[in-house]
Amino acid sequence: MSHQTPAGDPSTAKTFPELVRAAAAAYGDDVAVTLSGDKIPSESATFAELDQRSAELAKGLIARGIGKGARIGFILGNGPAFLVTFAAICRIGAIAIPISTLIKANELVRVLRQSDIGGLIVQRTLLGHDLVERVCDALPALREGADPDLRLAQAPYLRWIVSTGEALPASIRGMDYLTGAAGSVSEDILREVESEVHTTDQMVEIYTSGSMALPKGVRHNHGPVLFRTHYLRAKSPIGRGMQGGAPLPLFWVGGMMLFMMPNWEVGATTVCTEGTSTNSRMAMGSVLAEEDMKAMPKGAINWALGMSETLGPYSFGDELRAPGYPVCAPIDHVADRYELRVVDEDDRPVGDGETGEIQVRGYALASGLHKIERDGYYTADGFYHTGDMGRIDGARIHFVGRNGDMIKTKGSNVSPAEVEMEMQQLPSIHSAYVVGLPDAERGQIVVAAVVPRESIEPDFDQVQKDLRQRLSSFKVPVAYVAITREEVPMLPSNKVARREIAAMLASRLRRA
Repeated sequence: MSHQTPAGDPSTAKTFPELVRAAAAAYGDDVAVTLSGDKIPSESATFAELDQRSAELAKGLIARGIGKGARIGFILGNGPAFLVTFAAICRIGAIAIPISTLIKANELVRVLRQSDIGGLIVQRTLLGHDLVERVCDALPALREGADPDLRLAQAPYLRWIVSTGEALPASIRGMDYLTGAAGSVSEDILREVESEVHTTDQMVEIYTSGSMALPKGVRHNHGPVLFRTHYLRAKSPIGRGMQGGAPLPLFWVGGMMLFMMPNWEVGATTVCTEGTSTNSRMAMGSVLAEEDMKAMPKGAINWALGMSETLGPYSFGDELRAPGYPVCAPIDHVADRYELRVVDEDDRPVGDGETGEIQVRGYALASGLHKIERDGYYTADGFYHTGDMGRIDGARIHFVGRNGDMIKTKGSNVSPAEVEMEMQQLPSIHSAYVVGLPDAERGQIVVAAVVPRESIEPDFDQVQKDLRQRLSSFKVPVAYVAITREEVPMLPSNKVARREIAAMLASRLRRA
């Protein structure tokens, strides 16, 4: 019996094929996405065109043997092509695996192997960078081979790569490999395929790397993604016909769930530029300088903590920052269908005024991590180890830092965020990055990389004296190194690479 995918109402869609068809029916010729840049032609797509173009690519994927559960990666910048590709993969029940355009070749080869992708779609150039060349740097055999039917030891499941542009290596096909095959698949077949996409089917896998960890693939199913889309859309001031900027890359959960998906549901235009906010000025998890805080876009809600595993923010506060807690808003409220607890190392709840790990569980929590056993990240009763440390303050929870970032010196814990906040109150310091280095006597010593304010050379002896008036002595850094903003190492996830900062400081301070 035929099961036709209904057009329906975008706000009630439970799977992605329902959303893309409902949005096309509801918003039609309204502009869904635009892209502009200094060195690229402007382009746009309506909601109807997103449906039509993604349907053509979806049919091409089906023709090439891609179906439910197939793992398709893509490296694309923000813009219509990202939305079309994402939609084509998701609407047929395949798993969309967006890969960072910032990723370096040595990390890319690990992601390609870890993710088990069978096909890869690559934008040719972005901001002057040849992304096909980057893929070839990750998989050198692509330059040597002439056969586009891939058999690569480094990525054993990968069977094809397609891209746009001219002069592609012989091992990489043009996009017509997919679009040219679309004619062999009828609209009826596409609808039948879509009708078998269920809320419990995996939709997307987000590859993320924390400040202290290797990349991991975070799995999310259609039902939770659409549930979170409806929730986040309801919290947003955006409406049909309005323009909503996409300041973050759409391959990150923040860009995907705070901008692309809610805009798609409500009929707003996602406004993309070739470049996005991916620098240390807006680094996630860092204490922002006062002027950087003022430059941040003002939203309708004070989001607190979130992560790829929770499809974006799972908590928000009644104020943007609580005194003494500079990194994010306090947790005053928890998003629908999530629950939190703050626990000690034995998963026992901590009391008021105490600090422990924040753990989260709920419907939209990641169903798992690709090829990683659950017990490494989940408790027996289903809570996820976030690695975030929180302090109980009555009914409120304050974020105090990442567990892996906490510095243990002389038997005491030091929160880098607390020290960074105090340092950035000093007139000579724009931003600071505090880490611990190994020490035989104290376990770790506290050291800091400092970005001075423009045209100011900080007097670190005076900085240390001032900090001793503001902090307990064991929290005051024992050494400082001045660096430029450009020297702040960043991960592809737009987080500060604290391991690299620690290595930089160890080298410059001549410590092992």
